[in-house]
Amino acid sequence: MTRAILVNGVPATGKTNIAKGIGKRLHLPVFTLDTVKEVLFEELGHQDADREWGRALGRASIRSIWALIGSFPSDATVVVEAWFRLPPHDPVQAGLARARVDQWVEIWCHADPDEVAARYARRARVPGHPAPEDFVEELRALAGRARPMALAPVLDVDTTDFTTVDLGAITRWVTTHLPPGGDHRVQQQ
Repeated sequence: MTRAILVNGVPATGKTNIAKGIGKRLHLPVFTLDTVKEVLFEELGHQDADREWGRALGRASIRSIWALIGSFPSDATVVVEAWFRLPPHDPVQAGLARARVDQWVEIWCHADPDEVAARYARRARVPGHPAPEDFVEELRALAGRARPMALAPVLDVDTTDFTTVDLGAITRWVTTHLPPGGDHRVQQQ
């Protein structure tokens, strides 16, 4: 029974920091979408930041992550960080099934939309990601309407002030809701 901790949220909500923090505390492998996607940008090109090309590489990246997890031992637990987007969530459920993940929880990262926009504008990104001037307003709106998938237990984490985020509390919540080796089964919807 493979288990996963899905760290979800729109870009610039601190998902990567939280995912890496959980991975470090629980000694788990961490898969981040941008790690794979940026390698694909470097190898295949960034098509002058074409949004459809970036989305295609994002889909290829998450499918690669699910494929890798599917090769792990059946008792593995992993952390997967990505923006799992707005419904429908059929591709996420199909990916989890392909990876043989039958138990998971979701950490929902969000922040004030103005803070999300400001963070994205300050970021240094590899070529291929949308340029801040082309994406900040869209991201601000998205941050205001995005919600967790809620296909499993969800922990809501407000990252507006990252100094107040308690990784210890997040880790305790994960171990309570996704106990190692337990018979805790999350019903797929």
